[in-house]
Amino acid sequence: MKKVFLSYSHRDDALASRLTKTLESEGVRVWYGSRDILPGDNWAEKIAKALADSDAMVVLISPSALESSCVKREIEYALGKTGYDRHRLIPVVVGGRTLLEAGDFPWILKKLNVIQLPEDEQSEEGFKRVVEALRQVA
Repeated sequence: MKKVFLSYSHRDDALASRLTKTLESEGVRVWYGSRDILPGDNWAEKIAKALADSDAMVVLISPSALESSCVKREIEYALGKTGYDRHRLIPVVVGGRTLLEAGDFPWILKKLNVIQLPEDEQSEEGFKRVVEALRQVA
């Protein structure tokens, strides 16, 4: 399985950690900032290198992520990088469908097929859909 960059708001770290564990248990190599950026590291350089080295991105879209300038920049990078295409940026909407209809939801992501992860599916079973999506683009 290719290397995957996980984009998320730091407020969603617990969910990102659980998703990382599930993906890695399925053989996916995940770049996960909370683990892969160490104290004293230049976080901007580490993120830039990880984005350049990754074959795909999974972005957790939550209310916190919609407010995050870092998440927005990471999405812009993935959409503009040669080698990424629509099928390699996998948006995972956290919570209900109303988030998709929010005015601050990135318009470009509305053009992509998203995985919806309702509150009751934010577990390993819900994460399996992300694994399957990654397998389809690998």
